[in-house]
Amino acid sequence: METKRQQKFARVIQKELSEILQKEGWSFHGNSIVTITMVRMSPDLSIAKVYLSIYNAENNELLLNELRSKAREIRFKLGEKIRNQVRIIPNIDFFIDDSMEYVSKMEKLFDSINKPKNEDSSSEASE
Repeated sequence: METKRQQKFARVIQKELSEILQKEGWSFHGNSIVTITMVRMSPDLSIAKVYLSIYNAENNELLLNELRSKAREIRFKLGEKIRNQVRIIPNIDFFIDDSMEYVSKMEKLFDSINKPKNEDSSSEASE
């Protein structure tokens, strides 16, 4: 369970990283659209786990690795923006947020459960 302090700090990190990726993101991810869906902070606020949704990318893993390789540069830019608000600039680790894929998969499973198995047999039974 995250503390209020972790949640507040995570919101600041998410907002500032979103601006960095929006304004200067083309150098990191080209024409792909990268959205930060969630940020989780370690209890000591030294590590930020950033979860991303990636659209319009040929290879999500390749883009994720590119962002991870540029994490120091992104952290530096983040530090320039929030240096007056925090004592330490957290290390950043990126992850792909696959929650939408999971939701889609679960919806398909529920749809397959709710559908009648054979509509023809129910109409024959009523005759």
